[in-house]
Amino acid sequence: MSNDGFTPAFSPVEINYLRDDRILEIIWDDGAKTYLRAELLRVESPSAEVQGHHPSEKKIIAGRRHVGIIDIAPVGNYAVRISFDDLHDSGLFSWQYLREMHDNQDKLWKDYLAALEAKGLSRDP
Repeated sequence: MSNDGFTPAFSPVEINYLRDDRILEIIWDDGAKTYLRAELLRVESPSAEVQGHHPSEKKIIAGRRHVGIIDIAPVGNYAVRISFDDLHDSGLFSWQYLREMHDNQDKLWKDYLAALEAKGLSRDP
């Protein structure tokens, strides 16, 4: 696995959506398995609509407890476009971004819940 800046350090060998649980399962070429909630993927979408153009512009997306995934489309050999059932579909989830979510999902989830609480928002629609 080279990491020349162009070749991802890790690549998925399989991506499955576990619809009943609203979980994206990724099996990586190094044997690691990732299980990401659709809700976390939605609220951490790499789109400018969510992330803004600067960290200070990041939006807190509330009310997505029950969000699901309706489509996962490959984008080249480096990413997928995930379409959510709330019609959000503008973020490209690169392998690198998904692997970072794998590595940091507990912190991302905790930070998300804290941000909702700080703003008086809820995961419920």
